[in-house]
Amino acid sequence: MAQLLFFYLAGVIVLTAILVVGLRNPIYSVLSLLIMFFHVAGLYVSLHAEFLAAVQIIVYAGAILVLYLFVVMLLNVKREDRYHYQFPIGALLGVAILTEAVVLAIQRGYSEDVVPSPPTSELSFTGNTEAIGESLFTTYLLPFEIASLILLVAMIGAIILAKKDILTR
Repeated sequence: MAQLLFFYLAGVIVLTAILVVGLRNPIYSVLSLLIMFFHVAGLYVSLHAEFLAAVQIIVYAGAILVLYLFVVMLLNVKREDRYHYQFPIGALLGVAILTEAVVLAIQRGYSEDVVPSPPTSELSFTGNTEAIGESLFTTYLLPFEIASLILLVAMIGAIILAKKDILTR
């Protein structure tokens, strides 16, 4: 069942990635990208990385995709056909990569459990979000604080550059 779910998610991810590049309408490309982001989050959930799935949806499907939509709307991208003559070459390369993947899958075979699960006595009951938080605020506290200060300075600089009349008053 897990392999069927993986193949569904991977197939939709590959198909929507092709649509992102291949569609002529940029709005449809962005919508295909949204579908791809949600299916990548589904892969994270199937790997028991719920925190990464939530970050995938919040950051990529929320913030980055909205940024793409604003850029598409602000630039008023017109439909151009100058890149679509490369489609036959891209299709040929896609078929070659798919053939290689199938050959590798046949040669290697597949097993039911890729990573063996630990015995139940060795399981820890802390989730991955707690483990990420604990390592972030213990081991990586100094780099985390330095990154937050750098982002704060960048935000203040962007505000000052955007509001030049603040300096002229």
